[in-house]
Amino acid sequence: MPNDDIRAELKSILLKKSVRTGEFTLASGKTSDLYIDCRVTAMDPVGANLIGKLGWETVKAELAERGVDAQAIGGMTLGADPISLAVGMTSAADAKPLQVFTVRKEPKGHGKGKQIEGNFNEGDTIVIVDDVITTGGSTLKAADVLEAAGAKIAFALVLVDREEGGREAIEARGIPVVSLYSRSTLLG
Repeated sequence: MPNDDIRAELKSILLKKSVRTGEFTLASGKTSDLYIDCRVTAMDPVGANLIGKLGWETVKAELAERGVDAQAIGGMTLGADPISLAVGMTSAADAKPLQVFTVRKEPKGHGKGKQIEGNFNEGDTIVIVDDVITTGGSTLKAADVLEAAGAKIAFALVLVDREEGGREAIEARGIPVVSLYSRSTLLG
C-alpha cells in the first residue's frame, strides 16, 4: 500500500477513534477545544499496523536525510509505547531494525531502580517518540532522562503535533521534530 493510502487510512482512524472536540483540560493544565487520545488508535491492530508502516518509512527517510544511524526508538510511557513498538516491529523486516525502549515517569522503586526499560544502551543514537505534543513537556522530560543516560537524540517522531508551541519548545532544545500529522492536516 503506497504511503499516501496509508496516511489517508490512518488519518481516518485517528479522526474516528482519537479526535474529540468540545472543552477539555489537557495534561498541561490548559483548556482546549480539541482532545486527541492517540492511544486508542495506536492500540487498535489496524491503527498500530499503519503507524508502524508510516512511522518506519518516515524514520528511515529522516535518518537517511540526516546521514545518521539510530539503534533504538522509544519515549515516555504510556503515549509513546505502542507507537515505538509498532515502528520497531515494522523495522524488523529491515537490515537495520530499531530496538525499542520506554521511559518511566519516575525511576522504579525496586530492583535496579531503572527509569529506562527495554532495549537501550548508553551511547545509543535514538529516535524519541511522543503520541501528541502540546507544550512539548513530556518529550522534553524523556529527553532529559535519555540524555542523562548517554543517549544521542537524532530527532523526535510525533504522531500528532497540536500546533500549540510544543514543536518550537522541543526544537529550541536542539531536537528536530518530525510529525506524521498536525492539527492542520488532521482537521483541515
